[in-house]
Amino acid sequence: MVKLVALDVAILPPPDVMARAIAYSAALPGDRSERLRLDAQHLPHITLTQHFVRYEELDGAYAEIDEVLERQRPLQITITGGGQSAHTLWMTVERTPALLDLHERLMQALKGLERAAGDAHAFVDGGARVGDVQWVTAFRQNSSFGAFTPHITLGHGERPPAIQPMTFQATAIAACHLGRFCACRRVLRAWELRTGDEPARPYLPDID
Repeated sequence: MVKLVALDVAILPPPDVMARAIAYSAALPGDRSERLRLDAQHLPHITLTQHFVRYEELDGAYAEIDEVLERQRPLQITITGGGQSAHTLWMTVERTPALLDLHERLMQALKGLERAAGDAHAFVDGGARVGDVQWVTAFRQNSSFGAFTPHITLGHGERPPAIQPMTFQATAIAACHLGRFCACRRVLRAWELRTGDEPARPYLPDID
């Protein structure tokens, strides 16, 4: 049986922005949380791509990401406020040309490694919901390119909290293993974006 991994290539915000997202998530009403809370094991992130990838082809995926990020410079990211879809709440991220360009190049680079027939076993602990599996399966069709809507998911509720707009420089890109609610549960590989002529530096994360 072929083992698949639910893979998310994402921007990891700097520590101060992560802390804000975790605080916003913690403040959401508990009776609407559906047990999703951001923390050190459910990382705040901005999804760039999602795919089901064969476990034995992960190194190939990392190589494709290496090539895309080789000359990628840090990105300026702006949080514009809160947003939501149904009961899912998030911090809205401005959809800039630079962010869209990175998303599109990663989607093109990883297209040949996408695999069909992913299921709950492709997620951390095998505990994904049917909706999580459907979301990753349909990401290319429903959530990419013209439909790409960058955001940081906070949790669930009736309305998003009052979120102060902020701008930060994004220097960390990660390939994450997804868990329930399509949360980034485990960082498999990470890249540090550099300024000047230095290429992006891949490194093994110290996040368990």
